[in-house]
Amino acid sequence: MTDSNIHPVDERLPAARLATLGLQHVLVMYAGAVAVPLIIGRALKLTPEQVAYLISADLFCCGIVTLIQSLGATQWFGIRMPVMMGVSFASVAPMLAMANSTGGASGAQIIFGAIIGAGVVSMLLAPVMSRMLRFFPPVVTGTVIAVIGISLMRIGINWIFGNPFGPTAPTIVNPDHAKWMADVASLGNALPAAPKGMAIVGSVPNPKYAALDGIGVAAIVLLSILLIAKYAKGFVSNISVLLGIIIGGIVATASGMMGFEKVANAKWFDLILPFQFGAPVFDPILILTMTLVMIVVMIESTGMFLALGEMTERKISQGDLTRGLRADGLGTLIGGVFNTFPYTSFSQNVGLVGVTGVKSRFVCVAGGLILIVLGLEPKMAALVESLPTVVLGGAGLVMFGMVAATGIRILGGVDFKTNRNNLFIVAVSIGLGMIPLIAPNFKQWLPHAIHPLIDSGILLASLSAVVLNLFFNGGSGDIKASIEGAKQVDSH
Repeated sequence: MTDSNIHPVDERLPAARLATLGLQHVLVMYAGAVAVPLIIGRALKLTPEQVAYLISADLFCCGIVTLIQSLGATQWFGIRMPVMMGVSFASVAPMLAMANSTGGASGAQIIFGAIIGAGVVSMLLAPVMSRMLRFFPPVVTGTVIAVIGISLMRIGINWIFGNPFGPTAPTIVNPDHAKWMADVASLGNALPAAPKGMAIVGSVPNPKYAALDGIGVAAIVLLSILLIAKYAKGFVSNISVLLGIIIGGIVATASGMMGFEKVANAKWFDLILPFQFGAPVFDPILILTMTLVMIVVMIESTGMFLALGEMTERKISQGDLTRGLRADGLGTLIGGVFNTFPYTSFSQNVGLVGVTGVKSRFVCVAGGLILIVLGLEPKMAALVESLPTVVLGGAGLVMFGMVAATGIRILGGVDFKTNRNNLFIVAVSIGLGMIPLIAPNFKQWLPHAIHPLIDSGILLASLSAVVLNLFFNGGSGDIKASIEGAKQVDSH
């Protein structure tokens, strides 16, 4: 029997029900949670074992930060609401720029240094950010989220067909040309030395690029997700992406594209230790870049918390917002220390609270404990890492496309009819956000120190949208409209 004086948010459910509902939250967020370490690990060109470790570290930290946010830690951290924490896709673009600039463990040290620095700054900014929601009305948040989705689509598409550079590029070097070059080089001093940096351009179609069997598997994953989303109900429909990945893994295994040697060789249990890639490198410009990402993340979190307060009928105070945002910063600091990435509240899990009607924060506490156990289980991470990229590509089209679609849906509630200036905000911001995507070398004559800052279309779009909104509309945004916009953000 429930004590009528206990708010539903603070209700402690029976252990068996907590475990079941907690697992439900974990399954809803799992596909999104493991996507970022896969993207960044492969961009850094880490070994499969290192990428698997990133996945384990990510799940472990998801659990730790979820406990801090939903259970609370001292009077300073945690909003004490049913919130699941995961890595935000908003941080992917700047981290990819860092990974493409410096690969391997050195690149990881640079990324984690930027994350740790941004985490510290975010904790200091939390009281300020909790008062800034009016500067981020739906016209700004919708634009930013749409650009995030559009920018990430490139990753999903490259997962299906192959990357523009490297072993899966569309063309490879003609072996006859390579042999001729080797023969010329063998003549030694008889010919002038080849100019520094001279290389043969690929001119022969690469059979590994856009292979039909890979496209077929990606299509099966995509079709499975769509069929499950249409015909399944309730919880099964909510995990359509995860089920699509499982189906794709089965098909890939049956067709010989996926093996389990890495899973067999992985340990049953292993600890997640700090600084596994070496001491972090603290670059002020990169810390500023990641801090700008965290500002966008914290504004989104603010809207989420306010929307969650309305859904659970618990009033969210200024102090509650500050503690929640401070937990975002602490989670990001913890992520950098334990070899993983910036953290935010996962909005699809906020949506699940509304779908199930279960408001108890202890359900998310149970989900956090499950995530910690999964993070200490290397075989699970090895299984995820073993998935062929074509399987992830089919799911990526949905995951990343849903982010863009969510931004468009938020923009659908913006007043463009009586306030035509909103059109300029969206048009210019999306245009600037596309520059690094369409013309990645646009910055070649600009100071190298600011390259990481302008290499992210998401950051360019965010800055543009905020500044243009202030220019056209001033800073008197409608808080209620911002909350309504946040309620629609159900995908990362």
